[in-house]
Amino acid sequence: MLIITLLIVLGFLIRAHRRAVRSNRALTEMKSTLEERVAQRTAVLQETTEILKASQAYITSIVDSMPVMLIGLNDQLEVTQWNRVAEKITGRPLTDVRGLNLWKAYPSITLTQAQVDEVRKTRETRLIKHRQPGQYCFDITVYPLSEEAGTDLVILVSDVTKQVNAETKLAERDKISSMGELASAMAYDLNLPLQTISSSLLTAQHQLADAEVRDIKNALGSAIKMAQQSAAQATAIAQNLLDLARSHSVAKQPVQIQQIMERSLILANNLFADASGLRFSDISLNRQYDTSLPSIPCYPDEILQVFVRLLRSAFYALNSQRELGGKERWRPAINIEISAFYDSLWVKIQHNGKCLTPDEQLDIFQPYYALTTHALSYPAEQRLSYPFYIITSHHRGEMAVTSDEDSGTSFNIQLPLVELPRG
Repeated sequence: MLIITLLIVLGFLIRAHRRAVRSNRALTEMKSTLEERVAQRTAVLQETTEILKASQAYITSIVDSMPVMLIGLNDQLEVTQWNRVAEKITGRPLTDVRGLNLWKAYPSITLTQAQVDEVRKTRETRLIKHRQPGQYCFDITVYPLSEEAGTDLVILVSDVTKQVNAETKLAERDKISSMGELASAMAYDLNLPLQTISSSLLTAQHQLADAEVRDIKNALGSAIKMAQQSAAQATAIAQNLLDLARSHSVAKQPVQIQQIMERSLILANNLFADASGLRFSDISLNRQYDTSLPSIPCYPDEILQVFVRLLRSAFYALNSQRELGGKERWRPAINIEISAFYDSLWVKIQHNGKCLTPDEQLDIFQPYYALTTHALSYPAEQRLSYPFYIITSHHRGEMAVTSDEDSGTSFNIQLPLVELPRG
């Protein structure tokens, strides 16, 4: 019995040993697998850490390389980011200002607590312009970040002094150009009636020297009538200049463009006449107005001057064509079309006068100071940079010209039917 019992125990021990061997082998394999996985995870973690370090270094390099001052703030308005431009402007490194309140770190910043609180409340970006004319110009942009970023607000301070000064000089140059163009045109227009008055008086003088007493009355009457007409024309030109100088509207007004066109035609009839050539009243006017046109927002006095200047250009082109001759049964005509198309109003002023050359079509809307290889071919008094500026800049429209012998010359204006938001 004892032997049998021992054999049974021995059998159990052998089985237990085999199981232990198998378990030990399985544990060894598991340990090896775990070690391999830990090694892989460690390698991935190290790689990720390196990538994160490289990304952080890259972002830090971008922030430090920015040409503007960058300040990051947490929800307590304490400094968390401070780039090199900020260090250069304030003279304080990041280690000195980290954790400080914004106004302690940078006391001279022109940003108030109320402005910062507004951005934090609305979570919308705000641009604040700080100007000291003749000294400096700064644009301060404040925008919020997500809570996960670790920074609540970012402040960008841009020194735009050079840019603003350059824009100011460009605007001044444009104003001087417009003044020069208007002055040239006004002097040119005034010279015509003055020349007419002088010529009439000179002609009367010659007639009086050779005339008998019965012819004196007719000679004087003709000279006086011509002088009166020319004087009225010169007065109208001067009055138009005064009206232009006095006209100034702060806000745009809704008006009917066809009404402004009719006013400009009446004004052109008083302004433009050549005693030895064409009068504006001699020109055939053909109107095509869309009867369902809505009122559009604009500066009426400025649009009036645009139309007058275009009609002036048409008048002198028609007068030049009359002097050239060469066209049988030619009759001076101006066609005016006003219509709406989708979200725009279109104005077309077309005439059958002397055509513009390709170079003149390029030059006509350029300021008189613009120097090109063909700039001298089109004089300052005939250019239309001032109307072009009014349409494109003040009214955010478009203006173009086409000219050829078959279709004549057409000035096309496109104006928005509604006020466009500033971009």
